[in-house]
Amino acid sequence: MPGKPATPISPAITAHAPCRADLAGSTVDLWPLYLFHPGALTLNFALEILTTCRVTPLNGTRIELCSLDTRRKEAFANLDELIASRNHRHVLAAYLVRFFAPEQGLRLETDSQSPAGAGISGSSALMISTTAALARFTGRELEPEKMRVIAQNVEAQIIRVPTGCQDYYPALYGGVSAIHLDPDGIRRVSVPVAPEEIELRFVLAYTGAPRQSGINNWEVFKAHVNGDKHVFRNLEKIAAVARDMHQALLRHDWEDVARLLREEWKLRRTNAPGITTPFIDMLIAVAGKNGGRAAKVCGAGGGGCVLMMVEEGAKEAVAHAVAQAGGRILPLKVAREGLRFDAQT
Repeated sequence: MPGKPATPISPAITAHAPCRADLAGSTVDLWPLYLFHPGALTLNFALEILTTCRVTPLNGTRIELCSLDTRRKEAFANLDELIASRNHRHVLAAYLVRFFAPEQGLRLETDSQSPAGAGISGSSALMISTTAALARFTGRELEPEKMRVIAQNVEAQIIRVPTGCQDYYPALYGGVSAIHLDPDGIRRVSVPVAPEEIELRFVLAYTGAPRQSGINNWEVFKAHVNGDKHVFRNLEKIAAVARDMHQALLRHDWEDVARLLREEWKLRRTNAPGITTPFIDMLIAVAGKNGGRAAKVCGAGGGGCVLMMVEEGAKEAVAHAVAQAGGRILPLKVAREGLRFDAQT
């Protein structure tokens, strides 16, 4: 008598989510800081620098985790063994697998086109692509906002300090975003700016020095909560700059955008020690001598990427000069869409 046929294994699930560059309002998006700054919002745009998660079903209960870009691997006989482990080589994947608690074995592979610690939200984008892939794998239907909540909360468990909300929206939606931070909830609104306008006017340079957003943000967070008047006033002004920049983008007033970007960076660099470095300052100065109009560090600062706004027609000259000075130029293309899945086979 023929044996019972093996249960067919479903196809692999592959999800992609883009990174982002922030324009204004970072750090204010940490809960509950924005509640003390009425009308707070953040502005950013999605980058066609992608993170990827691929989940492949396995027979049995074995769980394999692999980070292709960092070359980290680990494996567990089953979910209970993964949960019992106190140290993980691929922490992001382990925490999300623990949350979704799949009932069957799997191989989870992640990859990121972002350099390590680049400040362009590579970890948060990877949280979204991995959350989405695991949700689909375990049969959970999640709305984008629910996906954002899970990704943000699990990332906070991993880095053990508060996380801002802004980084997850470009990964989910793509495009240019205004994230409104109100007492009754967080609301993402698309900003009607043609992606080509952004691509003509900005250069993205990696300093080669990884940074950890949790460290600088945590110092600012503690100072704010402890009543540091300087930090409070700075974040109040940063929130006002973000509101003004939102209006400037809606008017397509690039002169005002450049002015506000300079003002944002001037305020941000005095929030906490280490937000800028001599190398960052040098790259910004080099850009300014070759057609740069304004610049700021992406994310919390201390390294990572610098976003530079340039005069029309000066993008190549600025990129060349910054590269000659030691910066690594990253492709700057606005991601037209956010979270996406490969077609099922």
